[in-house]
Amino acid sequence: MLDIRISGVVQIFSTPQGRWAVFEGLDLEVPPGSFTVIVGPSGCGKSTLLRLAAGLLRPAAGEVRVGGLSPAEARAARRIGWMGQQPALLPWRTVEGNIRLALEVNGRSLRPSLAIEELIDLVGLRGFERAYPHMLSGGMQQRVALARTLAPEPQVWLMDEPFAALDALTREQLLEEVERLWQRFRATVLWVTHDLHEAARLADEVVVLAGRPAQIRARFAIPDPRPRRDERRIGEWAHRMRQALAGGIR
Repeated sequence: MLDIRISGVVQIFSTPQGRWAVFEGLDLEVPPGSFTVIVGPSGCGKSTLLRLAAGLLRPAAGEVRVGGLSPAEARAARRIGWMGQQPALLPWRTVEGNIRLALEVNGRSLRPSLAIEELIDLVGLRGFERAYPHMLSGGMQQRVALARTLAPEPQVWLMDEPFAALDALTREQLLEEVERLWQRFRATVLWVTHDLHEAARLADEVVVLAGRPAQIRARFAIPDPRPRRDERRIGEWAHRMRQALAGGIR
């Protein structure tokens, strides 16, 4: 299991109106094997933080380390898995082919312990191995994307609102799948969401990000046992997060 350490990170973007500081000295540590959820208003830097952890952006100052490696090194070693809001499947590849794509790197194939067939079973797509993306519902496409993320058996999952575009019932089903898979693999998860109830349900710890430049406004360790189905307790945690976003809790 790998940790994620973000130390003194500064991130600045140039816009027509001038320079915009997203972070000015942000510090965050994500323990190995933990499920950490980032919440905050739109535009506060949640996705930017995830991209820094993935090595898709480089900070203007400060350091990001994943298991002691730079994000670029961790990504090259296939230790990082990424999943976003859109499944981004190749339309000319089948379910099996899209999942296999994650194992095909520079002309060589990785051989993880999980077979493609087992992954397809794990995400509930048995019988759809030969289906193409246009034949699948949105939820099924996201199941393919989830299997593709897991295929190289990454030790870190970076998840950028992966189910935000789905209907409530499908999202509920996929959240159950993610919980079950995380408990099996025990990867280190950094998950971004706008949904405070989703955060309370999934997280070991919730990090509330807000402001410009963004700062960590609050952190909530959630000790409630899993699976979490008590809507009253989930609502209580969501209320505390909402208060923190409004500036009422630090």
